Amino acid sequence: MGRVFIPEGTFLVGPATFKGPCKGSMVFQIKGLVKAPADLSKFESDGWIEFHYINGLMITGGGTFDGQGASAWPHNQCPRTVKCKLLPTSIRLIYITGATIRGISSVNSKLFHMNIVESKNIKIINIKISAPEDSPNTDGIHIGGSKGVTISRSVIGTGDDCISIGPGSSNVSISNVLCGPGHGISVGSLGKYPNEKDVVGLLVRNCTLSGTTNGVRIKTFASSSPSSASNFTFQDIVMKDVYNPIIIDQEYCPYASCNQESPSRVKISDVSFTNIRGISASPVAVNLLCSKGVPCQNLQLSNINLVYNGQGGASTASCTNVKGASSGKQIPPSCL
Repeated sequence: MGRVFIPEGTFLVGPATFKGPCKGSMVFQIKGLVKAPADLSKFESDGWIEFHYINGLMITGGGTFDGQGASAWPHNQCPRTVKCKLLPTSIRLIYITGATIRGISSVNSKLFHMNIVESKNIKIINIKISAPEDSPNTDGIHIGGSKGVTISRSVIGTGDDCISIGPGSSNVSISNVLCGPGHGISVGSLGKYPNEKDVVGLLVRNCTLSGTTNGVRIKTFASSSPSSASNFTFQDIVMKDVYNPIIIDQEYCPYASCNQESPSRVKISDVSFTNIRGISASPVAVNLLCSKGVPCQNLQLSNINLVYNGQGGASTASCTNVKGASSGKQIPPSCL
């Protein structure tokens, strides 16, 4: 077993890649504070600390990765245009099999805090991620093309999604996560690029979202290539002043304008929302805007209790191009 040990103290570390294959497993133990260069010219690519092609990886130790992102955020053009240069992600796992990330912190990443790419059997436990609410694209954990990812007992607050699940991901489980501020827990965005792989199998349970712009969300671009997103369960979730507690948006457009010539061809099916309760910061607590080209199939709303905290009446639900059913308590009244 190989080991990288970072003792207590503060260390400035430039871009580093730990690349296998290795003769055995690897432990990356961090007790101190590791800071990324603030100067973007120190980065030749869009990564800071990366791990590639390793079977058996442990990242632990109670230390902190500081991306020193504040000086870089003004240079991020990605919220405004598709063609943009990506800023560095703090921690990236690529082609990793069997990893545990436990008891570490990540603050102020330049872009994503953590990115899990083409990996499998990844456990993320008891981590803390934080960045200001207005920091652009500072997703807590972004998962893409990976299977068997488990995230639990963690606190995440950023300027973007606390957790986002991208194309090609399967069998993802998220539990006991406190999310906020940020954009919530999201599937997507999907359909941005041609020939994206499907997303299959997601369980989100026992989570609390506080002060986020979205709660649990599925987002896809219009005019997309065909793909599917299916077998999702969202259950036992508390919303505290969340603007869009339950939302499906198949006309997602984060830019000034997007190609809306044709409806999204990402087919969403077999999605259940169960035991979701709390306070909505907007009148529309449930907003299911699906594609007219491939309407959502088999959506289930069960025991929903989302109360609007503002003036002007009770919370409402909106359904467009959706086929499904509801059961149990329904506040707002179900639109299915």
